[in-house]
Amino acid sequence: MAAAGDGPWLDDAAGRLVRPFTVSNGRTRPTVALDLMSQVMATGATPLGYLGPEHAQALDLCRAPLPVAELAAHLRLPVAVTKVLLSDLVDCGALTTKPPAAFHHDPTDRALLEAVLDGLRRQL
Repeated sequence: MAAAGDGPWLDDAAGRLVRPFTVSNGRTRPTVALDLMSQVMATGATPLGYLGPEHAQALDLCRAPLPVAELAAHLRLPVAVTKVLLSDLVDCGALTTKPPAAFHHDPTDRALLEAVLDGLRRQL
């Protein structure tokens, strides 16, 4: 039986019925360089040609900017497969990408690390 909202692509007992790399036609390399934190957003352009259900779902999720890692989680696909799907959508003009914001702070800055540690302590 399929999980709610997942249609025929997921089965409660068997898991994903379509293997992840089948979704990308076995491709493992995206045509566009994407980082896990790269932001992707729909352009509003209608993609030409056939798109699979995962492409359509990704496009729907990208109405607002989302990082690649979060999109992969929503799609329940490995990041490598997600990047291939997203690069297909970028190639046809349906998505645009923005690289992650550069660090404005030194990631080994003692004050920054202490602030993170204090925040974590407050959460515990």
